[in-house]
Formats: sequence, structure tokens, C-alpha cells
Amino acid sequence: MNDKVSAVAVFCGSSSGTQAIYDEKARETGRLLAERGIRLVYGGGRVGLMGAVADAALAAGGEVVGVMPEALVEREIAHKSLSHLHVVGSMHERKALMAELSDAFVALPGGAGTLEELFEQWTWAQLGVHAKPCGLLNVAGYFDPLLAMAQHMSGEGFMRREYLDMLVVAQTPAEILHGFAHYVAPAKKWREVPAP
Repeated sequence: MNDKVSAVAVFCGSSSGTQAIYDEKARETGRLLAERGIRLVYGGGRVGLMGAVADAALAAGGEVVGVMPEALVEREIAHKSLSHLHVVGSMHERKALMAELSDAFVALPGGAGTLEELFEQWTWAQLGVHAKPCGLLNVAGYFDPLLAMAQHMSGEGFMRREYLDMLVVAQTPAEILHGFAHYVAPAKKWREVPAP
């Protein structure tokens, strides 16, 4: 049982997408995190779903921490009203700091960057680098093709079933948080082998 989720990293698009429900669920996520006293950690942007989740959390009185590379801050993409904005030198530093500041990770709809951020944390969890839960907020079936691909990878022997099952997949933010609260990390993929 994981009852120590006090900060959640949200990975999501810097675009709002084509369906209004994406924005609605981003706002619902931000609002729920704030209502539950869970700090939102995210990429620091003011645009797209990133801006929506941050705005909703702030409006509900939540703590919102952004992490953004200096180059993006200079392009005026940074949110100006956050509880705290960490400005870092690179995307690598951004991801490392977000991981350090968070107890769990969830991806909302987004593009390649969103997937890359989630995949890194999911991989690190498989390798035992951390034991933090990773989830997908599967809004309107957005991640169905990705989940089908993950099933295919498992079926073809490239991913253990336990690593497929470790992803918390839900359609509402409340279900994601419930899954995080009950998450149990699987055994590490690579165990230490005693020296001969």
C-alpha cells in the first residue's frame, strides 16, 4: 500500500488537442490534486493541457511546482503564477528534477514528449531505480493504441506481464489516485548476482 503520495508529476501536452474532454480532464486532475493536498509537479508551461492542469490546481488553492529548461522560459512559455518554478539547463535536468520531486507519475493526453517522459519513469520502475507508481489517464480511449502495443510487446516476449500490469490505467483522476494509493512495486528486473 502506497500512502505516501504527496506529490504527483503530471506529463501532458502543450497543446489542448482536438476534443474538449482533454482539457476538462486536465482541469479535473489539477483540481483533485489540490483538494487532496497533493502537490502538482509538471513541466511549468502556461499553454495547452499543461496550463489547464496548473490553472485548475492553483484556482483550488493547490501547490504547483513547475520545472522548465531556460530556453523555454525565454520563449515566454513559462507559467507566471506558480508556487515555484525551477529553471534548469536542459530537458534531461528537467526530467531528473521532476522525478526527484515526485512520488508518482501520470500521463494525460499529449505527444512524443509526454510519452518519452512517462516511458522513462516506467522503465526506471521496471529496473528498480525507483518504486513509484506510473499511470495513464486514458481520456476518451486516447491511450488505447499504446496499451495495445504494450500488450503486443508482452505477448512477443519483450516485456514481462508484471511490468505491463504495473501501469495504473484509469479514465478518471480519482481512479488514478486510488490506484496509486494501492500500488505495490514488482520485484526488480535485474537482481544482483553474487560474485563467483
